Amino acid sequence: MRTPESLQALIDDGVIDEVLRPLKSGKEAAVYVVRSGDDVRCAKVYKDMAQRSFQQRVQYQEGRKVRGSREARALAKSSKYGRKQQETAWKNTEVDALYQLRDAGVRVPEPFGYYHGVLVMELVTDAEGYSAARLGEVELSAEQARAFHQVLVRQVVLMLCCGLIHGDLSPYNVLVGPDGPVVIDFPQVVSAGGNNNARTMLLRDVNNLTAYLGRSAPELFDTWYGEEMWALFEAGELRPDSVLTGSFVHDESDVDLDSVRHAINDAREEALIRQQGREAAEAMDD
Repeated sequence: MRTPESLQALIDDGVIDEVLRPLKSGKEAAVYVVRSGDDVRCAKVYKDMAQRSFQQRVQYQEGRKVRGSREARALAKSSKYGRKQQETAWKNTEVDALYQLRDAGVRVPEPFGYYHGVLVMELVTDAEGYSAARLGEVELSAEQARAFHQVLVRQVVLMLCCGLIHGDLSPYNVLVGPDGPVVIDFPQVVSAGGNNNARTMLLRDVNNLTAYLGRSAPELFDTWYGEEMWALFEAGELRPDSVLTGSFVHDESDVDLDSVRHAINDAREEALIRQQGREAAEAMDD
C-alpha cells in the first residue's frame, strides 16, 4: 500500500521497513500493520487535536504531571504554547503508561518505541496469527465470560496498584489474544491518587466489562469488584495478588443502594450505547 506521510519518517530512519495495511482508524488515532525486519508490528499514528472527536476533558487531565512551571501556566491559560504542550502530553501519556504497565505485568501490548509522534508496538494476534478481534466482537460461553472477567478484573487491580485507571475501559478496548484478554488504548489514563473522579472512573471501567460479560454469565451482575478493590486501595491494602471475592458491604447509613444500582445500570446502558455508536461509525467507514 502507499506509505502514509506520517510513517515515511520511520521508514527513512530504519525503524520500520514497510507499511503492510491499515488496521483500524478511531477517534484518537489510526493504526497500521507494519514490518520491521522479520517482525510484524503495529504503528499507532495519533490524530492532531483538531481532527479528534474525543475531547480532552478536565476530569481526565486532573492529576497529570507536567514538566515545569512554564508548562503548567501555559496549560492553565490554554495559550497556543499550552495547547501544544497539552497535545504532546496527551500523546506521551499512553507511551509512558504502556511501559509502566508492561513492567508491572499488566496484559498490554509490548511497546517498541515512540518515534516522530508514532507509537510502535506489538501486534496482538489470535491463535491463527491474524489480528486479534476485540472482545466486543466475540461470542463467549458462560465459562469463557467468567474466565475473561476474572482476568480483566485482575488487570484493573494491577493498574490500580500502579496508581493508574484506564478511564475508558470497554469491550472495544480489549483484544482477545490466544492466551486471553489484552488491554489497549491508554491515552486517557487517569491518576488514581491525584484525580477527584478516580473512583467514579474505576467503577465505570469495571461496570462496562461486567455489563458486556454479564450477558453470557448473568451472575456477574451481582458482583461488586470495583467497590471492593477501591476500598482496599483507599485503605492502602490493595496488592497485586489481593484476593477479591466480588462481595462488598455498603454502609447503608451513607449509601443509597438503589442509587448505586441505578448508577451501575446507567453504566451498562452507556456501554451498550457506545458499542452501538462504534458499530455505526465503522459501518459508515466501510
